[in-house]
Amino acid sequence: MAATISAGRPVRRAGIGQGVTVMFAAFLPILAIVGLAPAVPSIIAAFADVPGATTLVPLAVTAPGLMIALFSPLMGWIVDRHGRRKLLICATLVYGCIGLVPLFIDTIEALIASRLVLGICEAAILTVTNTLIGDYFSHDERRGWLTFQGVIGPIFGTGTVFLAGFLAAQSWQLPFAVYAVAFPISLLMLIFLFEPDVRSEALAQNATSTPFPWKQVAVCCSFTLFAAALYYVYIVQVGRAFGEVGVNSAAQVGMLISIASIGVVLGALLFQWVSRRFSSDLQLLIFLSLLGIGLVGIGLSRDAMTMTAFAFVQQLGAGILIPALVLWTVSHLPAEHRGRGMGIWSGCFFLGQFVSPLLVSGTQLLAGSMRDAFLILGIVSIVGGLSTRFMTKLIK
Repeated sequence: MAATISAGRPVRRAGIGQGVTVMFAAFLPILAIVGLAPAVPSIIAAFADVPGATTLVPLAVTAPGLMIALFSPLMGWIVDRHGRRKLLICATLVYGCIGLVPLFIDTIEALIASRLVLGICEAAILTVTNTLIGDYFSHDERRGWLTFQGVIGPIFGTGTVFLAGFLAAQSWQLPFAVYAVAFPISLLMLIFLFEPDVRSEALAQNATSTPFPWKQVAVCCSFTLFAAALYYVYIVQVGRAFGEVGVNSAAQVGMLISIASIGVVLGALLFQWVSRRFSSDLQLLIFLSLLGIGLVGIGLSRDAMTMTAFAFVQQLGAGILIPALVLWTVSHLPAEHRGRGMGIWSGCFFLGQFVSPLLVSGTQLLAGSMRDAFLILGIVSIVGGLSTRFMTKLIK
């Protein structure tokens, strides 16, 4: 369908085809980690004769996250200067090709190199998809698509883990075949995606070009770094917390985590209700409070069932976190600076992934146990939530 701006020129409007395609594309960076999680033991076994394999293999798995943190701001600059569609399609095609490389190699050096290049592609994909959510849709439409993303993400993630586990049982290399999904997604991009008319949108909003909103970006992205560091505490460390209450079976830990992860889907659905009724500062307060209460509860738990219940609460907050942060940040970015702003946002979010283990290690060293570290960081999360009104006032 088409809409008309003040200049009288028709502008193409996005619909379901564009939204679904962007949501599928946004899953590709998540695939890079969840798709290999079940295969890590098999990969370590395959490189058992390599010194330091137990360190190098997990490093290879998480390497794309570091590249996203480093290269997303650059990708944002490219997006604003040279456009969205071509970069996204090219990055997705290269992602598919590079993702399949480990099927044909047998050295740890080549594996790590391919993962680093894959991370650069993910930086482009993540930056462009977040930018297109702002380009294609109005504020209310963004809310709906971010809710949709929050619901289907965990479903896709669970399905991918199951498939990757089955493939890993056959060969350590086979799980990398899941990256071939990038090729049909790139075909959808060719069919449905179009280059948004950013110049016309900018002119419709402002008579003259606006300067880059450094203050707004600094506040949003600093807060995102803080929230992401707390977000990854549970993802990376909850298995160790379960171990402290006597759950040492990997299968049982996986089952309890799966039960708690239902909260992510419900949190994403809750975001739709919360975002319609509350301002941005209250949305941020709600997700950080849920996150914090869950972490505190995990820290105080003395048995597995209680810990699982509080893990569910934490996951409710986690389901709200990402869509709330994206919606808040993109709403403060003018059209001509949207790519650069979301590039910096993506970099800060994945920098939080890198910072989180260091934060937990330092807290555990001071506190004495993993559960005590969860307790302290949960309190930090709640205090951070109480500061959200001040944070949002800084950028008004």
